[in-house]
Amino acid sequence: MLSKAQIKYIRSLTQQKYRKEHNVFIAEGDKICQEWLASGATVEMVVCVEGWARQNQQLIKKHPEAEVVLVNEATLGSISTLQTPNQVLLLVGIEVGVRPIPRSGWVIALDTLQDPGNMGTIIRIADWFGIPDIVCSPGCVDVHNPKVVQSAMGGHIRVRIHEADLGDYLGQVTVPVVAATLAGKSMYEYKPMESAVLLIGNESKGIREELIVKASDRITIPGKGGAESLNAGVSAGILCSWLVPH
Repeated sequence: MLSKAQIKYIRSLTQQKYRKEHNVFIAEGDKICQEWLASGATVEMVVCVEGWARQNQQLIKKHPEAEVVLVNEATLGSISTLQTPNQVLLLVGIEVGVRPIPRSGWVIALDTLQDPGNMGTIIRIADWFGIPDIVCSPGCVDVHNPKVVQSAMGGHIRVRIHEADLGDYLGQVTVPVVAATLAGKSMYEYKPMESAVLLIGNESKGIREELIVKASDRITIPGKGGAESLNAGVSAGILCSWLVPH
């Protein structure tokens, strides 16, 4: 069973300040948790129902550092961030240390992206298209927000996520910087690019002007209907499908 202190601790990790303080985040759901347990990540705690533990005992054994706590569904529901709690919740260690940020290859850069669903979707898109790195401006939503982790569906495991001043970063890259804007050239005028930085902006304000001027290209997705715009996740998926070589 979980103690009151453990329940309080797990619930605190829904807040960014406590995730940063403890360098731990929450992952939930059968498939996502299986992926994290199969990875080389450090798992602090496995909270699950008995049936799930029995079915996944080999994965759990890969993490002798993890405390395994068996609970009933009601207890799991009380700490879950999901509307419909699943059978398992993990506390996963956040990798500490500064990773080198690539200046070439394929990268997605995000300027003050705020919506957790969009962030998770874009991480998953990068994972799908084999884009190894995402660079986030300091104003972006926390990439370990439970909603981000949920919608990324394990993408954190394979995609390196960095935080950097985008003005400085874009000034150092050695590849084209393609800014997604409403007033750009049609994406159909472009051929797949062997390497590029795809710059995606804030959901309501778009890309800051001081970053737009650093772009070598401004690209748009032509539309025929009455929608004012596409959300950031959808835009990133369409542009990656067109620009990333298959």
